Amino acid sequence: MDPITNPYAPGAGSQPPELAGRDDILSRTRITLARVRQGRNAKSFMLVGLRGVGKTVLLNRIAEIAEEDGFIAHLVETPENRGLPELLIPVLRKILFRLDTKEKVNETVKRGLMVLKGFAGALKLSIGEIELGLSIDPARGVADSGDIEADLPDLFEAVGQAAQSRSTAVAIIIDEVQYIKELEFSALIMAVHRVSQKRLPLVIIGAGLPQLVGLAGRSKSYAERLFDYPAVGPLNASDARLALVAPAQREGVEIDRAAVERAIALTRGYPYFLQEWGYHAWNAAIASPISASDIDIATVEATRSLDESFFRVRFDRLTPREKDYLLAMAAMGGGPHRSGDVAAELGVAVESIAPVRSSLIKKGMVYSPAHGDTAFTVPMFDEYLNRTVSR
Repeated sequence: MDPITNPYAPGAGSQPPELAGRDDILSRTRITLARVRQGRNAKSFMLVGLRGVGKTVLLNRIAEIAEEDGFIAHLVETPENRGLPELLIPVLRKILFRLDTKEKVNETVKRGLMVLKGFAGALKLSIGEIELGLSIDPARGVADSGDIEADLPDLFEAVGQAAQSRSTAVAIIIDEVQYIKELEFSALIMAVHRVSQKRLPLVIIGAGLPQLVGLAGRSKSYAERLFDYPAVGPLNASDARLALVAPAQREGVEIDRAAVERAIALTRGYPYFLQEWGYHAWNAAIASPISASDIDIATVEATRSLDESFFRVRFDRLTPREKDYLLAMAAMGGGPHRSGDVAAELGVAVESIAPVRSSLIKKGMVYSPAHGDTAFTVPMFDEYLNRTVSR
C-alpha cells in the first residue's frame, strides 16, 4: 500500500496516531492541573515504566494539555551527565520572560528574574547576560548560597509567586528523571514541598525508569507524600488492538483478526513495538485487508529496524565489562536474575561485578525490581543480544 499514507509513527517520543490505554493518566493530569490552577493541594506525579511504553509520548501530550488549560508548560529531558541546575536555568528563564509581558511592569516577575540570576551566579553557571538583561541585579540573600537544597526551594517559590501575580500557572515537565543526581533530586523534592505548602501555581510532572522510585525514597523520606508514581506498562490486548486497528481504519484499511492477534503476541503490547509492526505491515501489504502473512514480512523488517536503532544504540555505548554482564543475563533468559547467578554465569565473584551492575543501573540499562535482582529496562533486549551478539 501507499507508504505516503502509512499512519503509523515509530520513533522516540513520536505521537502515535491512536493514544490508546492511557485515559486514566490523562484524566489524572487534567484533575491535577485544575487543582493547581485553583490554588488547591495536588500531588505532582512521576510516570514510571520501561523503555518503549510511551512515557515521552505521554509527557508531550501532558504538555499540550497544560498549555490548552492556560499553563506555561515546558518539557525538558535530563541528560545523563548534566546537572539539574543547568537543565532548569534556561527553562525558568523562558518561563519568567513569558510572564514578563511588556504591557505592564510586574515587580514580582522582575524579582523572579533577580532570584534566578542570583541562583545561577552562586553556582557559577552562565545564564546569558544579554538575554537576561544587564540592568537586572541578582537578588541578595535569596537562592544564592550555592547550596542547591536551600536555594532551589527559594527559586521555585519566586517563580510560583511570579506566575500567581500574572493569574496563571507553570508546569515543568521532566523526562528521564532517573538521571538526576541524588542530592539534586532531594533539592527538587524540597522545592516541590515548598510550593505545595504555599499553594503556589507550579507543578512538576516527570517520567523515568523504575529506579527513580528508589531514587526518590533515598533522597527524602517524605517524597511519597509529594509524588505519586503511576506505572506505565504495555497495553492490554483490547488497547493494543485499538492502537493497531484504529489508525488503519481511518485510512479505509482493515486488518485481519489473525494478523492483529499475531502482532500483539509478537510485540507483547509495547506501544513502540506496535508502531514498528504496524508501519512495516502497512508497507508490506498489497491491499486491504492486512493479513497474517504481511505481519510475518513486517516481523523481519521491524526486527531489523529495532536491531539497528532501538537496541544497538544502547548497547554500543557500554564498556566491554558492561556488555559481558548483559550478555550473561541474556544467556539466562529475560529475567529478572539474581546477582549471584549472573556472577556464576560470568565465572567471577559477585563482589567483583557489583560496580558493573551499579554502572548499568546509572546508565538506565537495568534496574532492580527487588533486592538482589536485576532486570533489563529495555523489553526484549535479551532476545536482541542472543540473536546478534556473541560473547
